Amino acid sequence: MTMGFDLSGRVAIVTGGAGGIGAATVRLLVARGARVAVADLAIDRAVALADSLGGDVLALHLDLADATSVEAMVAATVARFGRVDILHNNAALIDPRVAEQDVDVETMDLDIWDRTFAVNVRGAMIACRAVLPHMVAQGGGAIVNTVSNLALQGHVIQTAYSASKAALIQLTRSIAASHGRRGVRCNAVAPGMTLTPALKEAFPAHIRKMVEDETLRDRLGEPEDIAETVAFLASDSARNITGQCIVCDGGLASHVPGFGAFLALKEG
Repeated sequence: MTMGFDLSGRVAIVTGGAGGIGAATVRLLVARGARVAVADLAIDRAVALADSLGGDVLALHLDLADATSVEAMVAATVARFGRVDILHNNAALIDPRVAEQDVDVETMDLDIWDRTFAVNVRGAMIACRAVLPHMVAQGGGAIVNTVSNLALQGHVIQTAYSASKAALIQLTRSIAASHGRRGVRCNAVAPGMTLTPALKEAFPAHIRKMVEDETLRDRLGEPEDIAETVAFLASDSARNITGQCIVCDGGLASHVPGFGAFLALKEG
């Protein structure tokens, strides 16, 4: 491990930190020396993860739709650790009941649109707003927002989710521009379909196979693949990277339509 990847002495907040990508990121940040606040709506899972990792991990309840809850998360982290160097805005609205109703604009209930933006964009913005004064006062920090490759592509479903993640990319650029000269870097990571426990439950095998067939690698990504990208962007090794969206989808968004069919034709 190079010194650039060493996060010793850093304090990180990971929202949605109790499962999937968030939990993988928490584990990696701790392994690289950071003290971490695991913030999640599922507080029991956050506590269990914190307990499994030792005394430098703090479990916090977080409701991203509630501004007071978001601000309390940052205040509790600073009260415990004295600073905040890294914010990983990873939490998103992933309620299967919402996903089922997040279809096209013509048929969408406005409540689905509003709830999605309240968590995915407004909640992330409030978290950024709360950490920025601390980062500026201490001389710098790094924010990494989890978006999605769907923010960069059109789809027949997940309209609200895709639009919210696209808005988060622009928020990323805005913060990078407004606070770069004040020592704060802000980047986004855009996963593709990632084999988290929640995704495996939500998407049956034949749907996952459809996406895998369009992936340039021979498998879908794992949460640890995204965690590595987040940890890199949060580290000094990425000190010259800001205002960027790093796509981490196994090449899914990089090729012509029908890649899977063309590959089968070539190999046949």
